Amino acid sequence: MKTRNILSRILVLMAIALAAGCGGGSGTGNSAGPSLKGGAIQGKELVLTGTLTTIAGTAGLAGSSDGLGAAARFNAPWAMTTDGTNLYILDTNSFTIRKVVIATGAVTTLAGSAGISGSADGTGAAARFSEFYGITTDGTNLYVADSANSTIRKVVIATGAVTTLAGTAGSKGSADGVGAAARFMDPYGITTDGINLFVADDNDSTIRKIVIATGEVTTLAGAHGIAGSTDGIGTAARLDMPLCIVTDGTNLFVTDGATIRKVVIATGAVTTVAGTAGVWGDADGIGAAASFYEDSGITTDGINLYVTDRKKTAIVPTIRKIVIATGEVSTLSVSGSLGTLWSTGGITTDGSSLYVSQDNNIITRLR
Repeated sequence: MKTRNILSRILVLMAIALAAGCGGGSGTGNSAGPSLKGGAIQGKELVLTGTLTTIAGTAGLAGSSDGLGAAARFNAPWAMTTDGTNLYILDTNSFTIRKVVIATGAVTTLAGSAGISGSADGTGAAARFSEFYGITTDGTNLYVADSANSTIRKVVIATGAVTTLAGTAGSKGSADGVGAAARFMDPYGITTDGINLFVADDNDSTIRKIVIATGEVTTLAGAHGIAGSTDGIGTAARLDMPLCIVTDGTNLFVTDGATIRKVVIATGAVTTVAGTAGVWGDADGIGAAASFYEDSGITTDGINLYVTDRKKTAIVPTIRKIVIATGEVSTLSVSGSLGTLWSTGGITTDGSSLYVSQDNNIITRLR
């Protein structure tokens, strides 16, 4: 019995961060997925009816008030992650991390102070962030890509204590190294396998790896500062605009301009799953036959990828589903009290539903 309990605990911990996601575009972020309680086990496909509801915030009303459901206010919520019980949201224009209890819609502020940007470590309201775009969790801590500060921050969920894990605020670059000696250009999306963090370093056109225990930063794929769309291994691969990133524990999946790229963690091998570089659109199809307008957020159940495709001019924003094994892309049907999506951003899953942040200051659930 004891052996079985230990094994079960290990399997649950492995599932904590294997489905992550992110928001993209201006003022966007990255999110992570499954969790200790009710989290999605990779390989269990989501069954969705397409029903969309609001769980927190009121459409069109910006602010920073904590509260229950519609009484709460957000100011450009973007990246999200979940531990299966709560959502953790980067409220970009407030420079705060908000917590939403999934069961009740109760919203509180975990770290940062509304409207005050900076780079200070500290606990709760004493901490400062600046234009943070990505967030993930291992179930105990949150990890934030603080893009404008060029740093990776750690937030203890239980206390709201914020520290800087890697990079130095105000010092952009592309140097590998340990902790403050490492440099990032524009760390955007972030995800974790529970042992390492993986960061999409946007303007550096690379995927960086960070060992959580030591803060050691290395480059997994792409060449520093050289944009492109070439498949290949490690530094031979080229990425264009790597923004949001998610892992199934074996591979990383990255929104990269008009394409979705796959990176094998063990080797750094990069391939293109769907879309064609430089070709924008809303076509469903398989692999290169599919197209995206602005693939701004990504999460996974281990079988499929779910991508938020943001609004472009008159195009209605959508959620796209990509079968990992085949690269087949389809558009999810969405209905309910909201009618349609407004302008999508971050996305994450708790194993039964998708959660999507929208630019009109609401957090929605798709079942």
